[in-house]
Amino acid sequence: MTIAQDINSKNQQNRTVAELVEYIEFLTTEIQELYCLDAIPWVVGYSGGKDSTATLQLIWNAISKLPPEKRTKTIHVITTDTGVENPYVSAWVHNSLKQMEIAAQEQQMPIKPHLLQPETKQTYWAGLIGKGYPAPRHTFRWCTGRLKIDPSNRFIRDVVRASGETIVVLGTRKNESRNRALIMTKREAGKIKDRLCPHPSLINSLLYTPIEDWRNDEVWLYLMQWENPWAYSNKDLFKMYRESTADNECPLVVDTSTPSCGNSRFGCWVCTLVSSDKSLNAMIQNDEEKEWMQPIVDFRRELDIEKDREKRDFRRIWGEVQLFERNRDGETSVEPIPGPYTKYWREYWLRKLLTAQTQMRQTAPESMRDITLISMEELSEIRRIWLEEKHEFDDSLPRIYQEVTGEEFKDPRPGADYSLLGSDEWEVLEEICDGDLMQLELMTKLLDTERQFKKKTRRVGIFETLEKCFDTSSRSQEDAIANAHLKRELREAALNGDVAKIREKIGGNSKQLNIGETTETEENKPKNWANIKFKKKE
Repeated sequence: MTIAQDINSKNQQNRTVAELVEYIEFLTTEIQELYCLDAIPWVVGYSGGKDSTATLQLIWNAISKLPPEKRTKTIHVITTDTGVENPYVSAWVHNSLKQMEIAAQEQQMPIKPHLLQPETKQTYWAGLIGKGYPAPRHTFRWCTGRLKIDPSNRFIRDVVRASGETIVVLGTRKNESRNRALIMTKREAGKIKDRLCPHPSLINSLLYTPIEDWRNDEVWLYLMQWENPWAYSNKDLFKMYRESTADNECPLVVDTSTPSCGNSRFGCWVCTLVSSDKSLNAMIQNDEEKEWMQPIVDFRRELDIEKDREKRDFRRIWGEVQLFERNRDGETSVEPIPGPYTKYWREYWLRKLLTAQTQMRQTAPESMRDITLISMEELSEIRRIWLEEKHEFDDSLPRIYQEVTGEEFKDPRPGADYSLLGSDEWEVLEEICDGDLMQLELMTKLLDTERQFKKKTRRVGIFETLEKCFDTSSRSQEDAIANAHLKRELREAALNGDVAKIREKIGGNSKQLNIGETTETEENKPKNWANIKFKKKE
């Protein structure tokens, strides 16, 4: 391993093909020594991209050279399906795992592929369409942990729980970005063994990154010149990368001075952390046969995080108006922080997504006709959130599903179709409230809260829950925002010790704040559930 480190310490920018070949031989020896050193199982992260493919290929080729009696330690290969991956790439990875499992059995390799998925309640659509989370942005990046990190970490923890320790093998490279290089260099300072360092967030887990110092062209050189051991075409992978570049050009790698198309990245087609999915757009542009994916490009284009304030509630997701100072064009203003998508827009995104899925199933190649953008389990979870958490008992999801797909929605959740309240009651309330959305929201919350407690053997906490309905929905939007500004001004006055301002604000808003009254009467009692329910009769 020391010799391998000496070779690796050479300037990678000047490493020749012969030196790379020699280094691969030493890496093979290093992997074999690490594998045979102990009984700690390995977990290899595999995304189907060039780096993870090269890493797994290195591991596979090295272990295959060991005699069968020494291949006793399990190597888990994990792939996380986020549910919103590029459909073409997702199909590529799924087929790769199937081929990998067959090849491992035929070659008596201790490799076990695993396809991981986020929990249904943590999926992208359960968050965006169900709860109404705004499309992810750099200030609210709620997707990565739920979709990618949590499933893989959960698997690794299970391996640690069963074996006490694990070695996680990743295809990360310092050459990917300056930030990645800084992180990896900092991590190396805490290494406890040669080429192994502690995992930053998982206990009893060590990290091994065998191609950390490889360049893009070296990765492609290895993939093109060394045969894929699980019989999956690296040339097709190369072609997929080439098609994902805007100019459809990806020069053949003939030596280390030749540039490559290795900068192409495949991510979630719905990602709003980038301006657009350039790889997906390029695929459609460069290949007419992939035009069937255009509906998701149109969906992503409409999911604009720059102009979504009017699509979101004026309150945070817990129902409170929260203010922040906004600086725009040199002018500072205090405005409410927009919350989740409103009911209208959540239903709009669902209809748009189902429409895209229906269109793609009709136009996709035969092998992709079963494409699923949103699963039945996700639809069931969204329906549950709308009914139980949002109190939207008009139950619009089955109706939207049937209108778009022409099929009846069959909820896999037992008892989901039974409810005391439905669309008829909702329409009656809409007529009574006569366009007052806040009044409609309050009435539906009160009724559905009573319905939920009706099913319980003990109704402990019902008054507190009903009280929260008034706290979040009893004021109009204008009154709720004005009240938030008043509280903010009072808080600032209290911090500054401005007694006169506090008295002025309290004096002019005593009725709104429910303070300053000397005698409590039926007229000036605070508006809450108990006073309404037990109001004294004349």
